[in-house]
Amino acid sequence: MRASLERTGGFAGMRLTSTADTDKLAPEEAKELRQLVEAADFFRLPPTIASQANQPDRFQYKLTVEDDQRTHTVMVGEAAIPPRVRPLAEWLTQYARRR
Repeated sequence: MRASLERTGGFAGMRLTSTADTDKLAPEEAKELRQLVEAADFFRLPPTIASQANQPDRFQYKLTVEDDQRTHTVMVGEAAIPPRVRPLAEWLTQYARRR
């Protein structure tokens, strides 16, 4: 499984990207990533999750998960991230900062 994050926007307009591949992660990290994707029910999310209102200086996330023959991408604003997806976005953000 590969999970990718592209975070753009924010006050400074910084871009942060990462791709985590379970084949290259430590076994504990790979297990955690798989659990986060499953808990988010990621492959059932809509391609776009819109915020209720325009919110300048907030982050925009593009999350992509590739697993076996499936690939799914979700675009979501920071304020609109569903609670079940937030842990996945936070994990990938932390992973990007370690790189």
